[in-house]
Amino acid sequence: MYAVILLKGQNRFSRERWESVPELVQYEGHGFSLRAGPRQPQSNGREWDPVAVYAPDELTEEEFQEIYEDNRHRITELRLRY
Repeated sequence: MYAVILLKGQNRFSRERWESVPELVQYEGHGFSLRAGPRQPQSNGREWDPVAVYAPDELTEEEFQEIYEDNRHRITELRLRY
């Protein structure tokens, strides 16, 4: 299984568990593309599933990076060491 984070915007995201991580997905009626991962977090006393991060397909890389940083303090998986 994969831990999937779907970044929707500032302060908006969804967390899912999926069996696969395709490059493009439809989620809640919107197109999302795989932007990071999947990557395996380092074990810190807990075993983590590989993490994949998706964002709306229309975002530029710069916009994705901004949303990623804006949500980082809210989303545990984005703060893990890899």
